Amino acid sequence: MPPEQSDALPHSRIVALALAADVVAVIVFAAIGRASHDEAGDLLGLLGTIAPFAVGLAAAWATPMVRANPSGLRAGAVVLGATAVIGLLLRLAFLGRLPLAFVLVAVISLGVLLLGWRGLAMLVARRVAHRVR
Repeated sequence: MPPEQSDALPHSRIVALALAADVVAVIVFAAIGRASHDEAGDLLGLLGTIAPFAVGLAAAWATPMVRANPSGLRAGAVVLGATAVIGLLLRLAFLGRLPLAFVLVAVISLGVLLLGWRGLAMLVARRVAHRVR
């Protein structure tokens, strides 16, 4: 078992929690983006914003590396890369435009959200492991 993972949780539970955290991160990213542009708060609009990035997230989670150690930073980098690249390319394909400012904000925001929870989880795991010793 990789050192980042706790012996207290079975691997299947870690995978489920990591996937849930990534899905929540993409939802938060889309919701904050829509709110910052005063876009309507309707569910269909939010789902339309989430959709291209959810496709990218699903592609990342289809890789064995992400499923093997989903809470690790390496997996986080794969998730960030696939979510951002595929999401932005699909957005470009559907909207016909992709402003550079949006690309930068999207990549930075997704990076903070998708890598941030992993970094916090690693810090907590190290602190717990240090106390157990």
